[in-house]
Amino acid sequence: MGKQSRKSPASFAELMALTPHNPQTTTLSLNEPEKVERFESIAPPYRPGLGSRAFGGHVYAQSAYAASKTVPTGFVIHSMTGTFILPGRFDVPYVYTVRHLRDGAVYYTRAVDARQEGQICFSGICSLKRDENRDEFRHQATPAQERFSSILLGKRPEDHSVSPSVDADWWTNQVAEGGFVEMEFPGLDVRKVDMTGYNSSFEVKASPEKYRQLTLYSLKGSPAADSGSDSNSSSIEELQRREESGEFDNLYACAHMYSSDKNSLLLIPRALGITYWSSMASLTLTVVFHLHGEPLRMIDWTTIRDETTPAELPRRWFIQEGWTPRSGENRAVHESWLWSPDGKLLATSYQDSMLRLNGGTLKL
Repeated sequence: MGKQSRKSPASFAELMALTPHNPQTTTLSLNEPEKVERFESIAPPYRPGLGSRAFGGHVYAQSAYAASKTVPTGFVIHSMTGTFILPGRFDVPYVYTVRHLRDGAVYYTRAVDARQEGQICFSGICSLKRDENRDEFRHQATPAQERFSSILLGKRPEDHSVSPSVDADWWTNQVAEGGFVEMEFPGLDVRKVDMTGYNSSFEVKASPEKYRQLTLYSLKGSPAADSGSDSNSSSIEELQRREESGEFDNLYACAHMYSSDKNSLLLIPRALGITYWSSMASLTLTVVFHLHGEPLRMIDWTTIRDETTPAELPRRWFIQEGWTPRSGENRAVHESWLWSPDGKLLATSYQDSMLRLNGGTLKL
């Protein structure tokens, strides 16, 4: 397994693309066969800032994507809980081992281990489910679009600032002064909403759990870019048909998971008024999808024009609403809700992290 040196592709589909290895069947101690499938990453992951670590959201989302390659059509990622064991490297491919734990009528369960040069750096349990076509009860919180309408209304998503690769003052100040150069975040266009007015209130400062950060995100590139064919040669009608069939739903789920981890932990020191820390890292991350099908999908077919090409697909913009409910004992929690453009609660994330102060600065 050689080293990777090229830049991460802009398209999310290309970023997640996998090379399958030959499936294997092993025998457990109880003489029961267990099917194992392996996949290898093709594109190098994103590297935040100037550090040596790969973006954790890459291995998390791609682990789920590998699991989705082992289930029948119609089963879509429902949830994944994963543990970050070692820092991921950006110059070495990931090899994903997917074990078949259970194939049920409604839920399939997979265990995924991600390795780099033979060492497990991430391990997760992924659940995938089929649509039950039942909607006998439902409730959700008031959408972020309504609660923060005074901040969001009157601005297009593109009017908000691009989310920095490291959302910390020491980084953004250096970028502004020309000391650091921002690298393009691959796969998604992520925008940071200016929440200064909301978060500077006395009520929020007195209760850090009320601190909020809104982030807007949308897909880059065609969802068909990793299908092995030239996505630009496919017609708009063909792409729409494929999306409406659910072909790209697992890719879209992974895009939402990928975005949920961008700068998530860096919200915590801002909420707590902490300027310096010695180390910060994800310990576990869980994402649960509440909705499948249309709410997941990331192309805005309502604004397609005659001259639109597959390389210039109009995008739907989603909102991540993040906060921190608790910190202490060198650990801190980040939670978020992911909202569809029409205000449906699409998914919830829960991330436990390590946070150590000791008067130092962030080391990536």
